[in-house]
Amino acid sequence: MIAEDSALLRVGLERLLLDEGHEVSAAVGDADALLAAVAAGPPDVVVIDVRMPPSHTDEGLRAALRLRHEHPAVGVLVLSQHVEQRYAAELLAADTRGVGYLLKDRVARVEEFLSALERVHGGDTVFDPEVVRRLLARTRDFSVNNTAKVLCGNVQTANATVYIIDTVLMPAS
Repeated sequence: MIAEDSALLRVGLERLLLDEGHEVSAAVGDADALLAAVAAGPPDVVVIDVRMPPSHTDEGLRAALRLRHEHPAVGVLVLSQHVEQRYAAELLAADTRGVGYLLKDRVARVEEFLSALERVHGGDTVFDPEVVRRLLARTRDFSVNNTAKVLCGNVQTANATVYIIDTVLMPAS
């Protein structure tokens, strides 16, 4: 299922997925239509934009959060030009399985998008490194360690991630 307000991108994604052998049960242009389509028949995965009508602010991401709450078995792959830090963090807060957040302009190859979609369908967590960087920067003063645990799912991986973040991504000035 696709929720994208740009008709050109929505139709393009639909054709891409169909050409690659995926079923697209609905392709809609706003969050309300997405929620109605999911209620009528939950898909395996939803690809959703962040900014959608009517206000073009965060309707898509709020719908993604609602889907995660009401239909936890549905994978959610956010595909956007924008990082909405508050809602992106909430997207990970309850359950990190079957969720992803990619930035449209950073998906360099179609295969990367298709791989992310399949991984979300399989229950994996797939986040663009830039989204992770912004989430960690936002919460750094609060607790890099806790954020890493949420993103990584376990303490060992989190500790390694904190080391990488501290020494590579955000070295002390």
